Amino acid sequence: MQQEEISLQSLKTNEAVHVGYSDNDIVIVDSIQQFAMVSEARVQMSAIAVCTSGRVQGKMNGQNLELQQNQVAVIPANVVVTDLMVSPDFNIKAMFFTNHILRSFLRDKINLWNEVMYIQRLHVISLTDEDLRFYTCFYDMLSLCFEKDADTPFRTDVIQSLVRGAMLGLCGAMKQQLTGETHLPPEARTSSCHFQRFLDLLHTSEVKRRTVESYASELCISPKYLSVICKKQSGKSANEWITEQVMEDIRYYLTHTDLTLKQVADRLGFPNPSFFGKYVKEHFGMTPAQIRDV
Repeated sequence: MQQEEISLQSLKTNEAVHVGYSDNDIVIVDSIQQFAMVSEARVQMSAIAVCTSGRVQGKMNGQNLELQQNQVAVIPANVVVTDLMVSPDFNIKAMFFTNHILRSFLRDKINLWNEVMYIQRLHVISLTDEDLRFYTCFYDMLSLCFEKDADTPFRTDVIQSLVRGAMLGLCGAMKQQLTGETHLPPEARTSSCHFQRFLDLLHTSEVKRRTVESYASELCISPKYLSVICKKQSGKSANEWITEQVMEDIRYYLTHTDLTLKQVADRLGFPNPSFFGKYVKEHFGMTPAQIRDV
């Protein structure tokens, strides 16, 4: 069975997808009916999908998922969707985004997102009438921005600001619907607890570029166990989590502060600006100065 790959590029180039907006980090589509006919698909990016009519059911990484009108599906990156069955009137509006823009938008709220996605695994959120009015206003404003010429000054910044506001609102809805973990067996609760503690430690550490051994020691567990629970809970290794966080901190300090390169290197725990420059070049394919000028 051939697996459909849903990526930023595939969405932009698929003529059957009505793309309302796209940049290097976000694609917003007004209709995505045809993907509901795919028997199996890997969604490479994180996504938020609002069911505007009908209903769909299927499996996401083997977990049953059902979505109906006025519900939102919140999907983490790199999931496999299978066994889709849809009603004739099914349709959704969806936004797909890279890990970079997700972390940039949420910053200190990213821990809530990770808890919802990887600990609670809450992937469907029901919208109240008040929620619907809230998000309809955001979408109407976004639609007005989509109609402006691509070279309109600050168009991308305005669109991304609106999207960020809507996502923060969604995080609020997530927080309200969080449930406890008492239904989990003791081993699963312990695993989830250690993983959450790791994420808490990672997000709150100013110097994140540390070894897995260092984090594991602080959590009083073995590095091997930390790696196992990270992979089990999220599909990503502990090293991948650390690297992603370090890269996002680098991007943030280079593009949102006036700190010198040496000050950024010092703040993020690099031994000197030269080593910092090599790390940035290796992971971004650009120098720190080039990232700052983008």
